[in-house]
Amino acid sequence: MNSLLIVIVGLSIALPVWAQPYPHKPISLVVPQAAGGTNDIVARLIAPAFGEAIGSSVVVENRPGAGGNIGTQSVARSAKDGYTLLLTINSAQAINPSLYKNPGFDPVNDFVPLYYIGATPYVLVSPPGSPYKTLAEVVAAAKKRPGELSYASAGNGTVSHLLGAMLNASAGIEMQHIPYKGVAPAINDVLGGQVPLAFASLPSAINYIKTGKLQAIAISSAKRSSAAPEIPTIAETYPDCVGEVWVAIFAPIGVSTDVIKKNQVAMDKVMARADVREKLNAQGLDLNPVPPAKLGVLLKDELAKWAKIVKASGAQLD
Repeated sequence: MNSLLIVIVGLSIALPVWAQPYPHKPISLVVPQAAGGTNDIVARLIAPAFGEAIGSSVVVENRPGAGGNIGTQSVARSAKDGYTLLLTINSAQAINPSLYKNPGFDPVNDFVPLYYIGATPYVLVSPPGSPYKTLAEVVAAAKKRPGELSYASAGNGTVSHLLGAMLNASAGIEMQHIPYKGVAPAINDVLGGQVPLAFASLPSAINYIKTGKLQAIAISSAKRSSAAPEIPTIAETYPDCVGEVWVAIFAPIGVSTDVIKKNQVAMDKVMARADVREKLNAQGLDLNPVPPAKLGVLLKDELAKWAKIVKASGAQLD
């Protein structure tokens, strides 16, 4: 009897382990750039509402480096469970594959387009008291002193860099490019007078412009921004010089369709909120919706567009 009891006590009974419904833990929203840039601003504006809509906390995590490649790679290699998502911009997702010999990710085959948030132009800025208040003054100075007038960008191969190259080509000038590790340090050096000009995304510069800490010269969209209609476009003088940054969420390939759909439904709720839309609009974002299927098409179109511009600029990074 005792031996029988010992055998029974020694048995381990396997009980079924039920999968917990998604999401049951925090979701990491990876921004592959440093704090202060467009997608970082957008991520921090939407994260609280996203968390409420999806039913879990959403944590913004900056993973900068290599122009966005490091953070983007980390998401591509992350677990395919929907707890690590990428909130990125087209400079990383659509330009880096042409700019870097080996960016470490495939923008089309490593990711699922999850949600398009919006687009915004860049703005050419100068510090208060600068002699460069208009695009005509910038172009005149650059023609007078070829190669001497410089502009700051968020880094080699970013939209802010390539817009300067486009303006050089369109206006027949030769401004010197000074790359920074992100838009925030570029703006800081313009504010400090270390560099006379910078191309910065409108969300990253608009508060400085509104408070008079920066002068807005021209923006890079095809038409004027509703957030700052007083700023002329570069295209009013040089029609081919147009470029915007768009912000979108991607998931690593392999995440289940059900999880993707839950996130899309949650983001629909986020973007339907008047308070969220008002905050994003105030930052200069155009919120025209792009369905997930068309986000994939947009990405492929942008890959082709920027590949030509990168080639013409001669930019190439290892």
